[in-house]
Amino acid sequence: RCAGRLEVLWKQQWGTVCDDGWDLSDAMVVCRQLDCGEALSSPGSAHFGQGTGFIWLDDMNCTGTEADLSACRTRPWGEHNCNHEEDAGVVCSGNSDLCPSPCDPRRLCHVDRPSEIKKPIKLQLVNGSSRCAGRVEVLYGQQWGTICDDHWDIIDAEVVCRQLGCG
Repeated sequence: RCAGRLEVLWKQQWGTVCDDGWDLSDAMVVCRQLDCGEALSSPGSAHFGQGTGFIWLDDMNCTGTEADLSACRTRPWGEHNCNHEEDAGVVCSGNSDLCPSPCDPRRLCHVDRPSEIKKPIKLQLVNGSSRCAGRVEVLYGQQWGTICDDHWDIIDAEVVCRQLGCG
């Protein structure tokens, strides 16, 4: 989840980012926003394959210190002179394997023993219409299992969606 073609959600539609002006400073913001560690590279030219549909952002100009892409200078959303052969990508270090201590409430974490570092729970959604819908399963040991729905609510679902990069 910490490397691939960059897609952003705007007006309830996913779209890509054009590689015009795309550089490591822009990738730094994305990696920080995704909690994926440091930016290692910012490949362009649809390195991770061409997207389809909308191209939402073009001429990105981040300093690298912004909290998220919406704070960066860019053309207005939806205005571009690109095609999907110019889709931007990101490769982050992915050092988000450890949750902050105390455990960040935005991420599901578990502790086998109190003295251990809190680690993120590996999640997947199965039997849904997309990778962002379905029954929640967690990996424990080497085996996938389900979560009981007792006390399960929208707040829990939001954490799962955020951890899976599904909005």
